[in-house]
Amino acid sequence: MSLSQGRSYLAIPGPSAMPDRVLAAMHRPAPNIYEGALVTTTETIVAKLKRIAFSTRHVGIYIGNGHALWEAAISNLFSRGDKALSLATGQFGLNWARHAGAMGVAVETLDFGLKSPVDPARVEAALRADKSHEIKVVLLTHLDTATSVLNDVAAVRAAIDAAGHPALLAVDCIASLGCDEFRFDDWGVDVMVAASQKGLMVPPGVGFIWLSDKAVARSKTSDLRTPYWDWTQRIAPDYFYQYFAGTAPTHHLLGLAESLTMILDEEGIDHVWARHKALAAMVWAAFDAWGRGGDIALNIADPAHRGHSVTAARIGNGGADRLRSWLETEAGVTLGIGLGMAEPGTPEAADFLRVAHMGHVNAHMTLGVLATMEAGLTALDIPHGAGALDAAAAVCAAACAKG
Repeated sequence: MSLSQGRSYLAIPGPSAMPDRVLAAMHRPAPNIYEGALVTTTETIVAKLKRIAFSTRHVGIYIGNGHALWEAAISNLFSRGDKALSLATGQFGLNWARHAGAMGVAVETLDFGLKSPVDPARVEAALRADKSHEIKVVLLTHLDTATSVLNDVAAVRAAIDAAGHPALLAVDCIASLGCDEFRFDDWGVDVMVAASQKGLMVPPGVGFIWLSDKAVARSKTSDLRTPYWDWTQRIAPDYFYQYFAGTAPTHHLLGLAESLTMILDEEGIDHVWARHKALAAMVWAAFDAWGRGGDIALNIADPAHRGHSVTAARIGNGGADRLRSWLETEAGVTLGIGLGMAEPGTPEAADFLRVAHMGHVNAHMTLGVLATMEAGLTALDIPHGAGALDAAAAVCAAACAKG
């Protein structure tokens, strides 16, 4: 029999679990888009978006998903034929580079594979080799959701500086903002992109871009900009509609105002980061235990290089796909598919999955996912080690004991 009735749970890396408060804030008639409360709310949102990224400079809002924000960054930073250096640690880093190439940017890619973070020494060497400074921007994914690799942004900035290169640093934080520590100003970032549907706990449909003064200056000479993607008025509008190049995404803004209040003004960003770190450690502890008795392993061996919002893992012999299917039909839990870890259609492609623990997630939600995963492993006769739930519970207890 199936026990999936009741409230289902999406443990995928976006859309993430949305607080009832956010949904309630959005569940109201459309507000006045010309004056009044929405204008004031948007001004507050812009200020809080700067706070959550630890930025004192500029921020713009776009109606679109994370891929749209890639395009916003590319169109403002480059002219046709300009060169980018892409640092790839998974499918999303590679895809950002493909977007740039399709828009007429010449892209040099340093691919660090699917199991390793960016090596700053290789970045420095590549930039030192660029004697004529043809590379205009370095593209980096902070957390690649396909592999769960977390990259050291500050170390990449240091590598650029050590090479004496004028390239700007653009960072994709779509999967990490509001989950993993990020400091725009302190880490010397020039452009950062994020989206509403992950750590910010709002439905998909709105994205954000943070800019340094250098990035704003660079955009003045870009010939890839079109009226919609141009960030000039979005970051310094004379009229309210210019924030969005047209009609405001009214209900996303109402939900975002509530989520940013929860993150920044109630829980506090330091606690948000600590909570995600603890939840991730619970998941890792369970997988470590399962792996001691079966063909089960986390994708990234070193915990220091794992993101805290999503965990990529392997369960051999097609076990990942079998477990995902069982969880959805029998337990009402949806896990993320593996992306880019094996050639689609091959038997190996069925060996990968992802467990998300981002946004509005707490201990009982994460422990519940792990318990249903253990039930599925048992029901499907997938070999696995014992003690996973005890290990996860011990991590939870230790984290709570810290106060």
